[in-house]
Amino acid sequence: MSVYSYTFRDPSGGLQKGTAEAESEENLRARFQEQGLEIVEVTMIKKGNLKKARSYGKVKLIKLSLFCRQFSTMVDAGVSLVRCLDVLSRQTEDPKLKKILIDIGERVEGGESLSRAMQRHPRTFNNLFIGLIRAGEIGGVLEEALQRLSQFLESDVNLRRKVKAALTYPLIVVLAAVGIVVLLMVVVVPQFTDIFKDLGLKDSEFPAATKFLMDLSDNMVVNWHIFLIVGAAIYAGFKLFSSTRFGRRVVDRIKLKIPVFGPLHLKVCMARFSRTMGTLLTSGVPILQAMETVAGTVGNSIMSDAVLDARARIREGDRIGDPLEASRLFPPMVVHMIGVGEESGSLDYMLQKIADFYEAEVEATLQSLTSALEPILIVFLGVVVGFIVFAMFAPLLKVVEGLSSGGAEE
Repeated sequence: MSVYSYTFRDPSGGLQKGTAEAESEENLRARFQEQGLEIVEVTMIKKGNLKKARSYGKVKLIKLSLFCRQFSTMVDAGVSLVRCLDVLSRQTEDPKLKKILIDIGERVEGGESLSRAMQRHPRTFNNLFIGLIRAGEIGGVLEEALQRLSQFLESDVNLRRKVKAALTYPLIVVLAAVGIVVLLMVVVVPQFTDIFKDLGLKDSEFPAATKFLMDLSDNMVVNWHIFLIVGAAIYAGFKLFSSTRFGRRVVDRIKLKIPVFGPLHLKVCMARFSRTMGTLLTSGVPILQAMETVAGTVGNSIMSDAVLDARARIREGDRIGDPLEASRLFPPMVVHMIGVGEESGSLDYMLQKIADFYEAEVEATLQSLTSALEPILIVFLGVVVGFIVFAMFAPLLKVVEGLSSGGAEE
């Protein structure tokens, strides 16, 4: 995707400037024509220059949400944009956001629109953010756009927080289990091996489980660096593979198909799709532009492709529900509610209701999953540790039995 600087004529006849990513100049012009806007001039921007102009880093969502709420309040009170940005840059404690707001304030004071100035910082302000701000500027309802952004970001932060909180305890249990097993294998098992040698036990006298653990323990102690290298190589290979388009699609498809966690991931994607789409449509963003933005924020490349395919079908005249149903990713309830919303002219409202439903579903699923995982992980850890203990004590029991039998014969 190339980055273009463009000048377009707004509905009032004035000229506006901006930058955007697009596959080609024709693609960018077609995007604006769909919105009833005419591009007057387009220039491709060199990637190096673009990166140099906006390398301030990424800001956390919770801080962006607070920024939007404060910005909305000040704009609604009649404070000028430059004054708002100056005040907010002074009071924020985040150094990255401070630099970004100072830069945006200077550009707005120099004549740039707020959306274009924000567009220079894509790591902080994504297409959803820019789209809502631009819609607010064109419609003269910037404070409403900022308020919706704040509400959207708060919902997104809460959803992410719930997922992280629910998975933190199981993750801690898994890490503790791995740590205990590694400790047993590299410390306890070698001590038992020395005891067996002192007792004069031969390899043929060990049970298969004991022999397996002793060999594995010996390899872990002697070749620990190889285990680390192999582990690092597997991790690096996975990251490299998943960074490609094909690899990302494979990983995202597995995320949707994996037992237990697949349905949860689908519900999270549905919540994001519905909330983002509903927010954009409520703010007056055209449906084709909204779907293009949603495709980049849904969180799964398979889902993104389904949304883009639906967008192409809608552009040809299809209803929005039909291509979504054909993708076989969107549940019947979602397709039905979208169809009802489309027929009644309340699509944005229906999408918000779908988002509310799936956010509640995600929370309920996480609670059930956490309750089920806790005993399963504890039992699994008990089985693994019990197997190690049994395998190590089995030869000692044979020795004790042999000594007892010898004493009885005497």
